[in-house]
Amino acid sequence: MALSLSFDDARFSQPDKGIPLLDKYGVKATFYLVPSAMEQKLDGWKKAVRSGHDIGNHSLSHPCTGNFDWSRDNALEDYTLQRMGMQLDSANQLLKKELGVQAVSFAFPCGQTFVGRGKNTKSYVPVVSSIFETGRLWLSEGPNDPSFCDMSQLTGIELDGKTFDQVKEIIDSAKSKGQWVIFAGHEMNDSGVQTSRLSTIEAICKYVTDPASGIWIDTVHNVASYVKEKRGEKPFAKDTRLKGELEIKK
Repeated sequence: MALSLSFDDARFSQPDKGIPLLDKYGVKATFYLVPSAMEQKLDGWKKAVRSGHDIGNHSLSHPCTGNFDWSRDNALEDYTLQRMGMQLDSANQLLKKELGVQAVSFAFPCGQTFVGRGKNTKSYVPVVSSIFETGRLWLSEGPNDPSFCDMSQLTGIELDGKTFDQVKEIIDSAKSKGQWVIFAGHEMNDSGVQTSRLSTIEAICKYVTDPASGIWIDTVHNVASYVKEKRGEKPFAKDTRLKGELEIKK
């Protein structure tokens, strides 16, 4: 099996507490950054890049459904494919400028994959597919089957609030089936709302870095690249032509 740890939003606790813990065990994770939060801990994120962590894109301004009060003025229902494409490209440009990385990993804000409403609703998964090697969902019900999974809609299982016993059950089940588990979290701290517990993360690190476990833990990018190669697919290359067509047909 493969296991990837991923964390969203560039929460301050990630470079302050979470990444040093991962580095202690030599475990590399994928971090999906929102530039405005990243810039407030820029030195920490530069250190994360040097440590070999996968830096992903979580959009420029984190648009979600307007049913959330905090997203009412940035609602996906009011977006077009063109506007979403600009969100993703702009965030990538800032990640490149500030961290020197070309993000190939993306996480859908709130796990939502649409723009518009009613008859005009459209999936922006094809836009993600044209820009990124992978797109990761949120609050998914199970792991990925590496022989079948859609790289642009990888399942992401919540890590926040879970004990190691809960996590171990998911990992061991996936191991018996040869699956790829991508855990998704937010804060990396001892406790709190939307928090992946440091005690759970440390227990995961100890468990999977034991050679006897037979578990491969790596970034979303590294696992995806390996799976694509084994499936006989070409390495990822950004498809600007497809993105342009999607924008025109919005």
